[in-house]
Amino acid sequence: MTLTEILDALFPAGHEVHADGQLVAGTARTINGTVAVLGTTDAAAIGHDIALGLAGRILDIVDQHPGRPIVFLVDTKGQALSRAEELLCLNGSLAHLARCVDLARRQGHVSVALVTGEAVSGGFLSFGLMADKTYALADAQVRVMDLKAMARVTKIAHERLVELAGSSPTFAPGAENYRRMGAIEAIWPVPSAALLEAALGQQSAAGPGVDGRMNAGLERGGRKLAAETVAAVLAA
Repeated sequence: MTLTEILDALFPAGHEVHADGQLVAGTARTINGTVAVLGTTDAAAIGHDIALGLAGRILDIVDQHPGRPIVFLVDTKGQALSRAEELLCLNGSLAHLARCVDLARRQGHVSVALVTGEAVSGGFLSFGLMADKTYALADAQVRVMDLKAMARVTKIAHERLVELAGSSPTFAPGAENYRRMGAIEAIWPVPSAALLEAALGQQSAAGPGVDGRMNAGLERGGRKLAAETVAAVLAA
């Protein structure tokens, strides 16, 4: 689906959302009021320009529209891979973006993210997974890295990783595996205004910062030790 088709399906009451290159920003109307819409499109590689552009817009929302809900649309192939971006400390810009999402949460802005295309690595982590709840379309491609790339980094044979991915979602790409781990709340068959408004309503009722991903991962059998490990650390 095109960005326009996705936006029209999510916001039938109307929107003023536009793409500036691969950065998406604007506002939209829902049955519960106006929401801010931010994100990326066309499998954007997130460099300093996009990271700082999103961060700046989040700060503007916090400053000018207190409490306004934020909807993040995620379509990124990860952080921009270039020597120039790394020399300029892209990790710092991505961390700044993540901190801005956290600031918005602390200032009372609930947020939900929807993966509309790709969601990869640091580009996904810096804002998509920072939302209070993250959802994905059924055909979304979600992963930290390709298993072949993981094999090169970890020095574990590709065949062994494929075998592990068959039984453990922590090794396997795909939206369903991230749902099992609790990182993704639910998978939507198509972009849906009803589903989005329900997600925003549920999160507004719960309040910003309420994070049940760890427990969801335990219930779904995707993260069996996280809760136990956190409890042990806190009790130490």
